[in-house]
Amino acid sequence: MIVSMAFNDTFLKACRGEAHDHVPVWYMRQAGRSQPEYRKIKETHSLFDITHDPELCAYVTKLPVDQYNNDAAILYKDIMTPLPFIGVDVEIKSGIGPVIYNPITSEKDVEQLGELNPEKDVAHVLETIKILRNQLHVPLISFAGAPFTLASYMIEGGPSKNYHKTKAFMHSNPKAWHLLMDKLGTMTVAYVHAQVAAGSQAIQLFDSWVGALSVSDYKRFIKPVMDRILTEVRSEGVPLILHGVGTPHLMNTWKDMPADVIGLDWRTTIDEARAIGIEKTVQGNLDPSILLAPWNVIEQETKAILDQGLKSNHFIFNLGQGVFPEVSPDTLRRLTAFIHKYSAEVKRKG
Repeated sequence: MIVSMAFNDTFLKACRGEAHDHVPVWYMRQAGRSQPEYRKIKETHSLFDITHDPELCAYVTKLPVDQYNNDAAILYKDIMTPLPFIGVDVEIKSGIGPVIYNPITSEKDVEQLGELNPEKDVAHVLETIKILRNQLHVPLISFAGAPFTLASYMIEGGPSKNYHKTKAFMHSNPKAWHLLMDKLGTMTVAYVHAQVAAGSQAIQLFDSWVGALSVSDYKRFIKPVMDRILTEVRSEGVPLILHGVGTPHLMNTWKDMPADVIGLDWRTTIDEARAIGIEKTVQGNLDPSILLAPWNVIEQETKAILDQGLKSNHFIFNLGQGVFPEVSPDTLRRLTAFIHKYSAEVKRKG
């Protein structure tokens, strides 16, 4: 006899600030990297191979949910996924990251970018989502790269430590910059709409490197397109998560933007976020480096975060950034169990 598992909607309830029995937890980059099953697959399959095989991609996405008992799955793919279809020559190089062979240097380069046709261009992504909705007993999170982070790769030609070329382009050619933001914004909206239509139940916008900007530059060059994206996809009715790294100085701006959840890295505590008026759900924010420390240290740091987050129903536990390869799957399994047990006990006591 086959017994289907009850759907666990704790993550969705926390996104909305509704009452729930325990703090939900998922981990950025939980799919892959530190999992031996994934590393075995990677011996014969590239990221491109995996993401273009919907059944295999669904397996990789679901694996951490099965192993760690997490409260949400995040689709296995890369923020670069839609870029080749608008004319960006990109390769994901092992140990380096995205490498762009036709970096943007002029307004003409921006004008030549095409448009995304999600149903045709990323049909493999949409098929993976459909498969997962039939397999998962937890919500499926999909994602998109935010325009600044995508633009930084497109202009720098790859990863950067300082974003000098990006900032210079932004200030020296604001017309071209805003055109680029408009094109990437249109692409992102179409991409998100298609993922939700396929079955995604939440969307996270990764603006991983936007912390490199000042508040004034963010408001001038980035906020308009982010407001547009968030406003246009709100009609889908799924939770929208805004996440970046090194963004404490942007929290006062983010708190009033039309996102449902704000991702915090370890530089901003939950109490600090609440103190500046962030009342919506926050997600975070254990420093992933702590996962290499002895268990008593991990438990102590996690408990401190939970004690702050448990002051309201608007809290989701996560890392401040992604899981890295050296992290033991056993640590993540134990961490999830601790979060569930400790938060459930606190909630029962009222």
